[in-house]
Parts: sequence; structure tokens; C-alpha cells
Amino acid sequence: VFGYPIEITDRGRANKNPCIWTGKKYIFGVMDMEIRDAEFIENSEEIPDDDECPWPHLEELFTYRGRKGDSVQMQCKLCLPSAVISAYKTSASNLKKHIMVRRLITIFIQRKTTATPNKLSSSKQAKLPDVMLAAASKRVPQTTVDKLIINFICESVQPFTVVEQPAFKELITTLQPQAKVISRSTVRTRICDAADDMKKTLIAELGKAKFVATTTDCWSAHQKSYLGVTCHWINEETLERRSAALACKRLRGSHTFDVIAGALDDVHCQYKIRDKVVRTTTDSGSNFLKAFHVFGMQKDAEVDDDEEDMDALDASDHIEYHDASTILDEDSGMEYQLPPHQRCACHLLNLVATTDASLAEAMNDTYKRLFRATFTKCQRTSVGYRSFAPNATRWNSTCLATERIIRIIDEKGEDSIRGVCDELKVKMLSPAEVAFLREYSITMKPLMKASNILQSESSVYMGWLLPVIHQLLSKLNRLEISSKTCTPLIRALQNGLHKRFGQMMEDPELAAAAVLLPKFKTSWTDRADVIEAALTYLKQHLETSKNEGELQRESSDDEDFFSRPLSKTLPSPFELDGYLACASDNMELLHSFPAIKKLSLKLNTALPASAACERLFSCAGLLFTSKRSRIDSVNFENQLLLKLNKRFRK
Repeated sequence: VFGYPIEITDRGRANKNPCIWTGKKYIFGVMDMEIRDAEFIENSEEIPDDDECPWPHLEELFTYRGRKGDSVQMQCKLCLPSAVISAYKTSASNLKKHIMVRRLITIFIQRKTTATPNKLSSSKQAKLPDVMLAAASKRVPQTTVDKLIINFICESVQPFTVVEQPAFKELITTLQPQAKVISRSTVRTRICDAADDMKKTLIAELGKAKFVATTTDCWSAHQKSYLGVTCHWINEETLERRSAALACKRLRGSHTFDVIAGALDDVHCQYKIRDKVVRTTTDSGSNFLKAFHVFGMQKDAEVDDDEEDMDALDASDHIEYHDASTILDEDSGMEYQLPPHQRCACHLLNLVATTDASLAEAMNDTYKRLFRATFTKCQRTSVGYRSFAPNATRWNSTCLATERIIRIIDEKGEDSIRGVCDELKVKMLSPAEVAFLREYSITMKPLMKASNILQSESSVYMGWLLPVIHQLLSKLNRLEISSKTCTPLIRALQNGLHKRFGQMMEDPELAAAAVLLPKFKTSWTDRADVIEAALTYLKQHLETSKNEGELQRESSDDEDFFSRPLSKTLPSPFELDGYLACASDNMELLHSFPAIKKLSLKLNTALPASAACERLFSCAGLLFTSKRSRIDSVNFENQLLLKLNKRFRK
């Protein structure tokens, strides 16, 4: 009808009066009809002239939708499915204003694209005017521009003065002509506010965790010292490791044990995790060792030795009067509370590979001569091959450089090394020295792999420490059987491992942490005494946890004093047996044993190495350069934390 298809609808069915939709209006009064693909209906009502679009020349841009009184309803085709504009029946000014103000540039681009589709489709990239017009058609709010500028400064560790550079201003105003570039003082304020919001989000996230571990270390650059602190916890639902940077706090004066203890305790209190930290991992620096020895959690036996029987004393004979204001003003530092301490395993392995390995020269003269002659030539040869020059900061660089020399000899032959030696006037490596390098590389490689495993942050738990050390000792024992020239080195490494990790290998808590990881359980060592000590530790703590839970339930039951709630779960010793009997090595196994899972999270939350804190300092070194050495410590810390804690930013 009138050039439109028609269809039967049920409008008006309540009045038993079916109707037909013609595309423009409804026709009522059709009874019991079935119409398919009709083109004409006799005696149908004609559309009056006032129901047509009063501006046919605008049909390219608008669709006529009807009338409401004196208003004409037009829908913009460029804004579908919305943007219905009302215009007076004798004036199209509203329609023209809508096109001119909001869609003029878009119409120009669409018409140009429609006019020359082949040229645009064949070109590899759009022309600059088209890109500028497309960008200009999308208006970005000023708040979004400011947020993107802050993200750019934090992510690329740019100085705050970058917003004052003419090139940066030109970049922003060219992409967004209506936008304004914020000033340096505004950048500083926005970063401070963003850091405060990030800390609030992080505090809320840490509030959900039951057990938290931290790593800390000191760092100095440009005559300024900082204390870095990172935080780590395990998500109870997914059992995934979560990490965050807590602080890079300025330390003034000497790095004494009490200064470090006070700064670390302040960070724990600031994030409200003082009572949740199970362990703090640091290196073996004397200031850290003394700080945790003095202010760390003391054992009950040590505390009991200092206690006296106060009931046997007459209080009236021992009353002394002091000035309260003087006592309050004094800060002796005894109020500091530090968690249990864990020495960094990678730092200890570094000492084994350097200090302890150097003792091998005193064990055997043949090894001493080979070692000194070989590495003297390698050190001189490394001048010609900068790619494998060792670094004095990390011992594993020497092992990597040795592997590089062996690989060059195997792939390119000895002539490649001989050419460098001849040019530098260094004597070529003898066959015995090349064989020594091969054996030295094979001997030190397990130590390097162990260090790489323990310094991981996302997939390693405290329970990995003892299995890695036991596996390392086992590998060294096998190498000792087939070794020819590096036997003194192997024995020196074995003695160093027992010296540095001997006390840890006898610690039942660390052994229990390994048992509570489904990957290891009781298969990581063949020492029955170590496994027995770990199982005894687990049974005692599981029983203690069970009794504490029952006491809490009994104390909450006030109806019957003599009632004892029955536990619906298996007793803890049977739960441990069920856990050990399962063949699965997936972490998801812990979900089936609630008591085992809780104790495993407590023992395995900590990290065996403090490499995470060193990564924080690596990022800080990119930010705190010589040209920015005068940056305020608060601004420096805020920008660094915003870069590292992107997950907790809004």
C-alpha cells in the first residue's frame, strides 16, 4: 500500500479489531483477513498531505517520523538509532543547527569516502588531513586528557617539567585543539592525589588477606639513601601470588639497625599489616640482622628467662617517681615490632659462589694454577669480546661469560678465539685450559639455575627453598664422581651450602612448608629425620588450630555451658594423611583440605629471596637519574609506586 509492504498485527486484539501496518499508519476495521505480499487495498484510508515530510530536500540526512501538534519529528541518519529532533512545521533551523554544529566534519568525511572509495581502500594509510579531521570529530574531555598525561609521565618515568616543553604542548593541542595542558604544579598535585587513592585501594586489598610477607633492602644513589619495601600475599580463592610495592622511603643519617627497624615498622603500620606479616626477607647485612634480632619476635623461652616473680616483691618498697613528659619525649625504639626474619637465599648462594668457592684454590695446587691461568687469559680476551665480559656485581655473569666462550669455540672453532688472542697479544688457551673451562661451567651451572629459580616472584613459595637446596647438593654429589679438575671447587661449594643453609635445612617449619606444597609433599628429600620432623610440626599445629577453633565456638555458645559442638570435618591428623595420599601435584588440591590449606598459606606466603625489592630499585634507578637528583623524596616515591602498582590504580 502506497509503495510499502503490509503485515497483519495483533494491535487492537482486545477489541477483536485486527489491523494492518502499512509502514506509515495502521488501518483498522479489517476482520478475519489473511494478506501476504499485497500491493493494494481497496477503500483504504488515504494519507493526508500534512502527514508528509515538509522538507523533501533533507531526506538525505533525516527520516520523517511523524508530527506532534505543530512540531515535526525528524530522525538524523548520522546518529542512529537516537537523535530525534523536533522542528517547527514552517522552520528547519533546528535541523540545520544540528548538522552544522555537531556533524559537519563527519558528513564531509563520509561524503569524501563515498565519492572515492577505491582510492581510500587502495591506499596503505590514511592521509594526514583525513586523520586530523577524524580526530577533531571526536572531542575528548579535559579530565581524560589530564589523566592520560599523568599516566604518560608515570609510565615513562618522565620529569614533571615535560608538560612545560613547547613540543609536548604542541602535540596535545594539535591532537585536541580544545584541550589545555596542565602545569607542573598541577601534575605534582594530581600525582600525589593518585598515589593516595592507590594506597587506599591497596590497603583495602591487603585487608582481605590473612597472611602477608614483605621484602626489604637499602639503596643509595646520588648521596641519598632509601628503604624499599615490597609486599606479597596469596589469593585464597585462586591460590595465585599477588605482589605490590609499598614504599621507597628516604633514610636520613646512618643506616643503623634502629633507623631501619623504625622505618620498616612505620611502613607496616601505614598499610595496616603489622599483625599479618609472617616473614620479612632481607639480605645478610649486619644492620638488618641486628634489627630483627633486637626488635624481632622473641621466643617464649627467651622472654621467660627475663621475667621475675612480681608477687614476691613489696610494691611499696620499689616505687620510683619520674617526670612523665620526659619519658614520653624519649623515643628508645623499643616499641618497634618486627616479624620473623628470613635471609635471602640468592644472597647466600652468591656468597657460596664467590667467597666459599675461592677457598678451593687452597685445597689443591693444580686447580689453583689452572684456575688463575685460564681466567687471566679469559679476562684479557673479554676486551675483544664485549658481549661476554663478566660483571663484578653478579657472580653468575662469570658463569655466563664462560658458557659464551665455550659456545664460540664449539660453533666457530678455536681460530675465532685465536684471532682475538693474537691481536691482543695474549697467549691462546691450551687444550687443558679449554677442558677446565668446560668442567667449570658444568659445575657452576646448577648453582646458577638454583639462584634463578629462587629469585622468581610469581610462582615460587617459601616451600621451594629446601627442595632446591637438597636438589643442588644432590647434583653436586653426582658431579663429584665424574669430575677431573674441579673436585676442589665442588667440595668448596658443598661446604659453603652446609655452612650457609645448614640451620635452614634443620628447620622443621621450612620443611613443613615444602610438605604442604602438592608439588613436593614428602618426595623432595631422602632424609627420614627431616620428613619426620616436618610431619610432627604439622600435626602439632593442625591440632592446635583445631582446638582454637573449637574454643572459639564454645565461647560463643552461651545457651549451654557444658555443650561441646561436634566437628563436621575430619580430624586434622586424618586430614593430613588424606592430603599426603592424594597423587595430584596441582595447587588446587589444597581446596579439598581446609585446615591444610590455611596452614600452607601461612607457611608459604613468604618469599625465599629479596629479589623483588631489588627489582624495585632497578625501576627507581631509571627514575632517580643524575639530572633529577634534586627531586623531592615524596614526589619520587609517589611516581615510583604509581608505576609499579598499576593494578591498584583507578
